[in-house]
Order: sequence, then C-alpha cells, then structure tokens
Amino acid sequence: MKIGELARRTGASVRSLRYYEQQGLLDSTRTPGGQRVYEPEAVDRVELIQLLYAAGLPSRTILALIPCVTTGHATRDMYAKVRHERASIQERIDELTRARDQLDEVMAHVRRAGIAPEPEAETEAA
Repeated sequence: MKIGELARRTGASVRSLRYYEQQGLLDSTRTPGGQRVYEPEAVDRVELIQLLYAAGLPSRTILALIPCVTTGHATRDMYAKVRHERASIQERIDELTRARDQLDEVMAHVRRAGIAPEPEAETEAA
C-alpha cells in the first residue's frame, strides 16, 4: 500500500510515517517512480509505534523494543527496558489518578458550597 493509504488506515500523518522510517521504526520499498510502498503488516506496526509514543517512550527505546514484539525473541536487556518503561508508565498512571481524585474532592467541595449543581449520574460514573 502507498503512504497515503497507510496514513488513512492508521490515523498517522504522512509526515509521521516518514519520520518513523527515518528513525528505523518502519520499512518500505520504493516503486520505480520513487513512491513508498508498505506491506500490509505495516498497519499493525504503525499502531504499535503510535501506542508506544503515546505512552511516552522515545524512538530509540521503541526501536530497541520492536524486535521483541515482532519476533517474540528478547534479550535480558530488552526485558529490563520493558520492565523499566512499564514501571514509568505505572508511575504516571498513579500520578494522574491522584490528580483526578484531588479534582473530584475540589468539585465535591464546590458542590457542597452550592456554587455548582450536582452532577448527573452518568457523568459522575465517567
């Protein structure tokens, strides 16, 4: 598939896909006219790259981890990196949870003071 189709199927920008290639995260072949062509598996690869970027991993770490994901083979070093990155993500989740809980307390205080209406049942569950 061409770069535009890969972009549409993954939600990634064409610019991002080119960047992933520059970083060694994604491979393509070229047509005689120089257009990039990707294998169907590139969709899953790009989605994984996007997920790992969204989790805050830098490209060099993603590059080191991708072989573990795609081949199922890992070294002790790769495993240690994965454990470290997972711990970092969990710390951020814990921080965000604490921040959300604090905001919930502030909102409850404001409601008790009569400044804001009580939330509807479905919004409080979210």
